[in-house]
Amino acid sequence: MTSDAERKMQFLFALRSKGVTDKRVLEAMEKIDRGPFVRGLFAERAYDDTPLPIACGQTISQPSIVGLMTQALDLHPRDKVLEIGTGSGYQAAVLSQLARRVYTVDRFRRLVQQAKAIFEELNLTNITAFTADGSRGFDEQAPFDRIIITAAAEDPPGPLLAQLKIGGIMVVPVGQSDAVQSLVKVTRTDTGFDYDELCPVRFVPLLEGLGQE
Repeated sequence: MTSDAERKMQFLFALRSKGVTDKRVLEAMEKIDRGPFVRGLFAERAYDDTPLPIACGQTISQPSIVGLMTQALDLHPRDKVLEIGTGSGYQAAVLSQLARRVYTVDRFRRLVQQAKAIFEELNLTNITAFTADGSRGFDEQAPFDRIIITAAAEDPPGPLLAQLKIGGIMVVPVGQSDAVQSLVKVTRTDTGFDYDELCPVRFVPLLEGLGQE
């Protein structure tokens, strides 16, 4: 049997080997156990570097992708972050260790309720989770220092770009849902937006409207 300590070491080693090298990101991911976010049949695979199915036909991203996306955000302790696509809540929990405030939105009420319960369990008090159409962002709290989108868009969504502060960073998978997608880092400048392609990824598509569950 592999001990918890060994599993954690293997988990962190897998992150580093995939390019997650930021010390603060690794510390946050060591602190936030992925276990509570993976329920049922797949619970024993919580520490594998692989995406896993969750409720509502969605997935929990593989840890190395969570790490790379978090690293690309270049978070500061005073940052206010918007996450589109709460899913299991794992990504928001990691962000909560690195930013002042995390707002996370999902189109599935059931996922938001489950994530909220875990945030309470883990005493993560700086996360606000709610059900809404994420493609429109969250105007009431805009502008944001950082925005992370955990679903693929054909282009970085206009309403969300508009909610990014000057100097702010957005990380978003871009591409057709059934083809190769690219993880893109968008930085808002005084004059427009700079785009950097980071790595190939595969995410569910960003959809408008609310889900049925």
